[in-house]
Formats: sequence, structure tokens, C-alpha cells
Amino acid sequence: MLEDRQAGLLHIYTGDGKGKTTAAIGLAVRMCGAGRRVLFAQFLKGRPTAELAPMRQLGIEICRTDPVIKFIGAMDEQERLQCRESCRQVFSAACSALQSGNYGLVILDEVLDAVSAGMLEEKELQQALFSRAAETEAVLTGRSPSKELCQMADYFSFIQAQKHPYERGIAARYGVEF
Repeated sequence: MLEDRQAGLLHIYTGDGKGKTTAAIGLAVRMCGAGRRVLFAQFLKGRPTAELAPMRQLGIEICRTDPVIKFIGAMDEQERLQCRESCRQVFSAACSALQSGNYGLVILDEVLDAVSAGMLEEKELQQALFSRAAETEAVLTGRSPSKELCQMADYFSFIQAQKHPYERGIAARYGVEF
């Protein structure tokens, strides 16, 4: 049972505010600094982002969905099928890392959104979390986690937007938002 774990706890970073992925990356850097192996598995994000190169330089392993160039709502059925297959591949890599015992931390960035969009099944995610190696810490990010996932979490952080430059028409900026 998860309550008996001395290490390898579950974190959920959720909400409508900026900073969920940023918080997860901060933990990845910390874990890497402690000499532990880290996998950053990222779902539904396709454009190059500024954090990828320094994470790789630190030795953080990165697995991402193949270029996702549209929001899911704008995809046609063929694009949705391709996105779903790419999400399944990233999820498979994350599951292998979770179960191997070779990783101190596995981050499933935007996995909650992938579940909400029907790209992954929540029951499979729950099973992967329950069957992970005892020493492996796991982080889930995204919006709208289910009640069951929230109950499973050892850490639950809700990041709420109070103000955002987008509201004033300021577009996402490289190095800040991506």
C-alpha cells in the first residue's frame, strides 16, 4: 500500500495557473543533483521548449510525444489517432521506468490532460503508479485529476491563476512560458 512507503511518493501538481511543469522540472533538477536517475515523460507538448537542452546536459532523460502541433480540439480524427499512439509510446516508456527500480524520479508531465482527452486510460495510469518500484518518486502534472488520483497522492499542489499576462494580450514568451 502506498501509505507504507518510506520513499517513492506520489506528487500531483495541478490547477489553472502557470508553474506545474516548472515545479516538476525543479524537482527533477534536485533529484539529479542528489545523484538519482530521472525520466521526464512529456505528453501533448510538441514545440521545442527552453528547458530541454539544460535538462539533457544534466543527464535527465526526456521522452516526449512526437511533435504535437495542434491542440486536441483542432485535430482531425487521423491526427487524434497519431497523437494517441504517440502518447501510448511515451506512457509505455514511463511505465518501464516506474517499474524498473532504476529511477529516483519519473515525471509524467501533462499526463492528467492526456487522460482527460482520452489519449490514455486512467485505470492504466493508476495501475502503473501502484506497481512502480518502491524507491521511485512519481510526479503527475496537468489539470483536473480525478478524485481517485487525488486520494492516491502524497503531495497535492494546486496552482491557481490570479493574474496572467495573456489576459492583457501578451503571448507566451520563449524562456518564460516555454
